[in-house]
Amino acid sequence: MAHAFQISRKMEYGTRAMVFLASLPDGMTTSFREIGRKMDIPGDFLAKILKTLAKSKLVRSTRGSHGGYALAQPASSISFLDVIEALEGPVNVNVCTASDHDGCAFTGACTMYGVWRSGQERMLEVYRATKLDKLAMRSLRHESPVLKAQQKAASARLTAR
Repeated sequence: MAHAFQISRKMEYGTRAMVFLASLPDGMTTSFREIGRKMDIPGDFLAKILKTLAKSKLVRSTRGSHGGYALAQPASSISFLDVIEALEGPVNVNVCTASDHDGCAFTGACTMYGVWRSGQERMLEVYRATKLDKLAMRSLRHESPVLKAQQKAASARLTAR
């Protein structure tokens, strides 16, 4: 049974993918298969989600043997709300909170309008203020092969002393 305020799979998977990409070092790309494997996202669905995020200029894709996906902007400048709206469009908890108010004939006199509007604004505040750099998961942090080799060499030098 779906709950009234339950987010869609598209939103769940899209935010997971973006958190994964935010954990990559600057300039590093990764394949959609790697994102799907690490974040438990079905490949076909992920490909569509990444295409949508690329159209919104939140993700960039690079072709070729060293290609893949990366954030198109710094993680510190992409909000949770940016991702949600890129995938689902403007957030409205009720038809009366939409900017055009066309969904409800009672908006002007409705005693519930203020509650819906206030709840939506508080939720959007949280999503707007939450940036991807704060959501990047340490356990997902990737290291380039070059960096790993440098760290291994440094560790070997310390052990040799």
